[in-house]
Amino acid sequence: MNDNAPQPPSRRSVLRTTAGVAGAGIGLGALGAGSAEAAPAATAGEAALTTETAGAAGTAATRTRRGATMAGVPFDRRSTVRVGIVGLGNRGGSMIDMFLALPWVRVVALCDPVKAKTERAAAKVVAAGQPSPAVYTHGEHDYENLCQRSDLDFVYVATPWELHVEMARAAMLNGKHVGVECPIAMTLEDLWELVDLSEQTRRHCMQLENCCYGRNEMRVLRMAHAGKFGDLLHGAGAYNHDLRELMFSPTYYEGPWRRLWHTRLRGDLYPNHGFGPVANYMDVNRGDRVVSISSFGTPALGLAQYRAAKMPPGDPSWKETYIGSDRTISLVQTAKGRVIRLEHDVSTPHPYSRINSLGGTRGVFEDYPARIYLEPDHKGHQWGDFAAYATEFDHWLWKEHANPPGGHGGMDYIMIYRLMQCMQLGLVPDFDVYDAATWTAPVPLSHASIKAKGAPQEIPDFTRGEWKKARSGVDSVKPA
Repeated sequence: MNDNAPQPPSRRSVLRTTAGVAGAGIGLGALGAGSAEAAPAATAGEAALTTETAGAAGTAATRTRRGATMAGVPFDRRSTVRVGIVGLGNRGGSMIDMFLALPWVRVVALCDPVKAKTERAAAKVVAAGQPSPAVYTHGEHDYENLCQRSDLDFVYVATPWELHVEMARAAMLNGKHVGVECPIAMTLEDLWELVDLSEQTRRHCMQLENCCYGRNEMRVLRMAHAGKFGDLLHGAGAYNHDLRELMFSPTYYEGPWRRLWHTRLRGDLYPNHGFGPVANYMDVNRGDRVVSISSFGTPALGLAQYRAAKMPPGDPSWKETYIGSDRTISLVQTAKGRVIRLEHDVSTPHPYSRINSLGGTRGVFEDYPARIYLEPDHKGHQWGDFAAYATEFDHWLWKEHANPPGGHGGMDYIMIYRLMQCMQLGLVPDFDVYDAATWTAPVPLSHASIKAKGAPQEIPDFTRGEWKKARSGVDSVKPA
């Protein structure tokens, strides 16, 4: 570890300069909203979010930077990466295995208000041959004590969405880099706060978007950068995943927090899985940027119909009124004139698909199932074999880890391996706070656009002009 590296500003100085900037997050108390009786309050909250969105977007060009850019800023080199994990439910409880699989990573501290979850996770740490970790189980704010530890380098956050900002804030203000599950925030003001805090504290705040590390996504990325698609024109990404059974399960999520977001917002609640990879193909924030989004949504019928068919009378879900569009479709325009289509649908029957498409002047790739058509490789308007490009264009990470452990086809492991490698070797991370804010901006902006009957919404330039400079990203060079 570099003990002579510049230290971040004090927590007190950052809090003083950010006073009046921090967005008001939605606390745990708000999770009780969404009943039929609470419909007027939900409508008021919806209106407040739209007002906030319009105001933040309208001042995007004049937002003053409060610290130097974090684009291209490397981690301090360290021999051991010391990790704290906040949230040990389905996601955090499985992702701990990815950290424990890396010999240069030590899991130092764990936090979850459900004591049994921390006990199970702590047993995994000990079974992996590491010292017993510190555990934080005393209420919903004990994560603050974890973040204050002096023996942590990185905090991983896998909690309900409304808690992400306050936890990322606590990590950065206490000198820790932080990685957050999707989406990183739910309002534009919160996204700006995370950008400002990352720049002021000199700590990276990253959206841990595992789909950017999928084997197909990384192969398409390298092919795009090699010019195989010609000049890029359009792409598409989605999260079309039937989650009705899981959202109504009494045990899968810790309470109904995810389902309740469908009582609050009409737009795309989960754009990152589809948006992140396509943004990488097009070098968004690294030579191009997204400038506007227009969104359209269907009626909200799927969850209510599933409830009517599956849930018994008296179930708490019967008090909920769903407003979230069953399917949202958004069109995103870039500064270079390219178009990205985003879709979101977790409320109706549909086989899993992220669409994952890229088109240019020489051809097109479409996923689910994977197929490709490129000139001059293919003829006769017949799809070609995408696997034929594996030897030449598979990313070095997938060549080095041909059969990675963990879920989601190995992309979880590849993502954590690469991030922890960057921290160990003192490299620039593959993505940063500007990517996190950009990939998540469709959450509030699609809601605002749908309410405005598809009217385009400005996407802020979170980089404040840095997007014009070409720089590396997920298409990384293998370290020497």
